[in-house]
Amino acid sequence: MRILLVEDDRQTAAYVAKGLTEDGHVVDVLDDGRDGLVHATSEPYDLIIVDRMLPGVDGLTMVKTLRATGSKAPILMLTSLGGVDDRVDGLEAGADDYVVKPFAFSELQARVNALARRPPMRSEEAVLRAGDLEMDLISRNVRRAGQAIDLQPREFRLLEVLLRNKGRIVTRTMLLERVWDFHFDPKTSVVETHISRLRAKVDKPFETELIQTVRGTGYTINEAR
Repeated sequence: MRILLVEDDRQTAAYVAKGLTEDGHVVDVLDDGRDGLVHATSEPYDLIIVDRMLPGVDGLTMVKTLRATGSKAPILMLTSLGGVDDRVDGLEAGADDYVVKPFAFSELQARVNALARRPPMRSEEAVLRAGDLEMDLISRNVRRAGQAIDLQPREFRLLEVLLRNKGRIVTRTMLLERVWDFHFDPKTSVVETHISRLRAKVDKPFETELIQTVRGTGYTINEAR
């Protein structure tokens, strides 16, 4: 694979580049987010590895900009910020995976290989729909019946998970894992609170409800009837 590595820590960049090169990949190394954007949008890369804290343009901004310009290349984000909110921010910006520093190269290698096996996003997958509700994953715009809906990042992620599973039940546990990266029950009403806020924006102003509660199980989103 041809890989772009944007990392301003020279020791980390050299360590990662050496390992990937030994694996048979071609690696271009840059230490500035602005330069990374230029290369990522002008050259064909099979994978982009981005440090979160970069000079010029930070990693989150770089990822958001790449997705906004239509880049579908898999993106792996490196960071020393390992909190749940930090990881969620990275994924919501458009990263496909997240590795927290310090890390073993074997972990990075496994994640690179997993992303390499992932089929490329087809153009039609850039837009998710249910009835008259439409979510553009590139521009990150949501519209229903032609009307723009302003969602907060976690509301956007919550709706995205429901739309990707349209017609199927999504349990509370699944939402905790996929939206908040909780692998345990925090014993709070965080899911219910955000579902209520999402309904107020997506369903309440319109004639039909798309988001349904499956009592005792979870939630589902269906075509408007």
